Amino acid sequence: MEKLKTGISAVLLAYGEGENLKVLIPMIKEKLDNIGEEYEVVVIDGPKQTDDSKSICEENGARYYNQEEPGFAEAFKKGIREAAYRTFLILDADMSHDPKYIPDIYAKFIADKADVVIGSRYVEGGVSNDAFTSKVMSHILNTVYGVVLGIRARDMSTDYRMYRTVRLKKVESRLKCKNYDVLQEVLLYLKLDKKSEEKRFRVREVPITFEKRMYGKSKRQLLKFIISYMKSVIYLLGVRLKLQ
Repeated sequence: MEKLKTGISAVLLAYGEGENLKVLIPMIKEKLDNIGEEYEVVVIDGPKQTDDSKSICEENGARYYNQEEPGFAEAFKKGIREAAYRTFLILDADMSHDPKYIPDIYAKFIADKADVVIGSRYVEGGVSNDAFTSKVMSHILNTVYGVVLGIRARDMSTDYRMYRTVRLKKVESRLKCKNYDVLQEVLLYLKLDKKSEEKRFRVREVPITFEKRMYGKSKRQLLKFIISYMKSVIYLLGVRLKLQ
């Protein structure tokens, strides 16, 4: 494993999100400048470029990559492989995650020596401006996964998170889920990895307001999304029972 540099890798999974990247990258860089750590912004686009995202990244000093295989999970894994700094920040590229919360997430990460800090819609002070049906589904999923994974967190279905990069790189090759369920899978493997070292897995949450996307259309297909999560509940429960 390559030696990681001290600082923050801010990773955006941004398939066809050029219009949002124009606004989002400068906002992220402003907040990271205020933190005072060295950093990089890494953008992972789909397997094929569909808009001007690459040139937008070049203009704004971000590193641009295409994922090798399709799917959210493959983009996430590509981001892990390309990250060069010790702290790994990820947030949505559709402007639903406001970068203004980055300093709060980072402060909690450092102060609590956390393994993961989640920008949470469901802790006190958090707000979701998503559609009603999406909010209901999200609450159900988070309740089920809390039981299945044995992890006490209110919002495990969001990817506004900060991790320790070395830990992500250690478990990346074990991730098998293909869609958004990789967000729960990675928490389980991080937890099991710490348990094997007889160390406590620290998850913390910081309240955020979740907004609807600014430009473009959602890539999430509802039926595929539901089926994927139903399968992953069974799969992850099996992994936990086998390895814990």
